[in-house]
Amino acid sequence: MRSRVVGCVAALVLVVGASACSSSSPSSTSSRAADSATTGVPASSTTSTTTTLAPTTVAPTTTDPLAQYRAKPTTERTLRLARTIAGNISPKSVVSSGHGLVLAQNMMYRHSVTVYDDAGNAVRTIDDSVKLADFGVQGHPGVSKGAPVEAAVTADGRYAYVSNYSMYGAGFGPEGTDTCRPGEFDDSFVYRIDLTTFVVDQVIAVGSVPKYVALTPDGTRLLVTNWCSYDLSVIDTATTRQVARLPLGSYPRGIAVDPAGRTAYVAVMGSYDVAVVDLAGLRTSWIRGVGNGPRHVVMDPAGKYLYVTLNAAGQIAKIDLATRQVVARQATGSAPRSMAISADGLSLYVVNYESNTVTKSRADTLAVVQTVATGSAPIGITFVARTSAVWVANYSGTIMVFDDR
Repeated sequence: MRSRVVGCVAALVLVVGASACSSSSPSSTSSRAADSATTGVPASSTTSTTTTLAPTTVAPTTTDPLAQYRAKPTTERTLRLARTIAGNISPKSVVSSGHGLVLAQNMMYRHSVTVYDDAGNAVRTIDDSVKLADFGVQGHPGVSKGAPVEAAVTADGRYAYVSNYSMYGAGFGPEGTDTCRPGEFDDSFVYRIDLTTFVVDQVIAVGSVPKYVALTPDGTRLLVTNWCSYDLSVIDTATTRQVARLPLGSYPRGIAVDPAGRTAYVAVMGSYDVAVVDLAGLRTSWIRGVGNGPRHVVMDPAGKYLYVTLNAAGQIAKIDLATRQVVARQATGSAPRSMAISADGLSLYVVNYESNTVTKSRADTLAVVQTVATGSAPIGITFVARTSAVWVANYSGTIMVFDDR
């Protein structure tokens, strides 16, 4: 079923506080419990136009992106809308490469990853079709399609790893849903995309309905949360082999890795908790009682604090990692989903899915300093350090670029 992903179930309702299911488009605001794909197929923007593709190579950024923030920190800046990008997109997430590109993942509704330069110009549309047999994967003859959800880019900007919500084609069963249990749906794959050629050059087997992807700072490990397997895949990037599948409980999602690459923190959305994963010993401990429906996590540049969006509670929380205690909370809007942190570590930017807003908060106190209207169903966000811009993915079919100047 490509046109709609099923809504919430009783188990998730009990955990994260949802009261109703919805079969409407992503602009619907009736469901908090499940991830945003539960609300159905995004509508294309009625004002979209075809964009002429720019050249397919972008020079890496060589200047120090932090110099401008020492002169004027983000806490002294104001968000202003710079441009809106439309077209054949339904972006679930946007991710800055840190080297001049921004990637938007368009799920099964467009079967594509769209690539832009930092100025917002279209660079390339990458189709998610692959022949799995070409990568040594048996049992799926012919062309298979994916459903790009999230992306993680290597530190040098050369490669992007992209998760696929479901796979489509010979040998695959029905697409996943956002309310599920282990064993109900097929396992899926992560693609590696070469950002020089814009070609999928690896496929990596992971769990069922993979969502968030993250890399360790040295790029040796790829971490993938498997929403319907209730676990975390740990991948050796040199061999593309899965070295561990760590059980986490219902609906794991966002991942943040500490600067040393030793510990990963995973938001488990079907709970009140954040998992702490020792990447050397592959052991899991917990930060309990963070709040209802933790979805996304980011870390300050020094690795001292973890920030968590609480989808069901309508809040963000700040955790002191030395004590593993929540030290601040702040309401931001209805159903806060993804979050980005500024290059100077002083500001947080949160998209509120049901409020159709993005909030800017101080990282030290979590106080909201600005709230800005977005398009319908803002779901993804990224901070572009070189340009001091915040990109917001509206699941309903646009990307909005806000300058923070």
